[in-house]
Amino acid sequence: MGMSDFYGPADDATSIAVIHGALDRGLNFFDTADAYGRGSNEELLARALADRRDRAIIATKFAFVRDAQGVGGRISGRPEYVRSACDASLQRLGIETIDLYYQHRVDPEVPIEDTVGAMADLVHQGKVRYLGLSEASPATIRRAHAVHPISALQTEYSLWSRDPEQELLATCKELGIAFVAYSPLGRGFLTGAISSPEALAPTDFRRAQPRFTGDNLAHNRALVARLAERAALRGCTPAQLALAWLLARAPYIIPIPGTRKLERLNENIAATAIELTAEDLATIDAIAPRGAAAGTRYPADRMGWLDR
Repeated sequence: MGMSDFYGPADDATSIAVIHGALDRGLNFFDTADAYGRGSNEELLARALADRRDRAIIATKFAFVRDAQGVGGRISGRPEYVRSACDASLQRLGIETIDLYYQHRVDPEVPIEDTVGAMADLVHQGKVRYLGLSEASPATIRRAHAVHPISALQTEYSLWSRDPEQELLATCKELGIAFVAYSPLGRGFLTGAISSPEALAPTDFRRAQPRFTGDNLAHNRALVARLAERAALRGCTPAQLALAWLLARAPYIIPIPGTRKLERLNENIAATAIELTAEDLATIDAIAPRGAAAGTRYPADRMGWLDR
């Protein structure tokens, strides 16, 4: 996402080098969406993977109805929109089949059975291999799974967003659904590198996120400072500690950290070699229990899109 949208200016040549670097280092799961850059992120991925499609697993999403100015504030799960969005993504990606196709957000105006039924038709037509949901509630997941197997649920999960532990993780485990954790580094905050919103690019969407502003910022910086102390004891960075913690939670949890730099890519990969002890995990839980972060995940007008 950050290679095309939301996080300020980016450079396509550098982004493609990072994508190639990921493949060369054994990472093959790439997550995009038609909303990222109004389709330009899918086109970027198409250019990067044009001669190495067989080495990549591509996931993309639909649901945000985009307009000329940006993503827009409307979500659609209507069957006809599902079909048209899929065809448009296939064209931008330059592929015949999407490996994993997500509904980006649940449309409360359309029964999930209708949306997933249309998605299942795409599987039968060979346009999609596996189906996923994003930010769906346990009840919605069960209803969807009864129509067609759901292979992945993508929801925010990190040391400062631990809500999935209430019921979502258990639901995924019971149904055999992979849990794909987006923003596993707290949109970069858990790296310890963000001191103020003014340090971010003027177009960076984090400038308006509740956890990055006002008193919430000071509270959350103190939280990250305590995690950084534990990371130093383990000889790793705060980002690596955050990723290692997620990897230690369960084998079906798959974090997808975003990065636009090769050095950060290498840093993230090194987290897979860190084995946290029971003492590490207990200390981390004490530092960052559920609800430890100050502020909501999104502004108030976007919180209603979650856990639907």
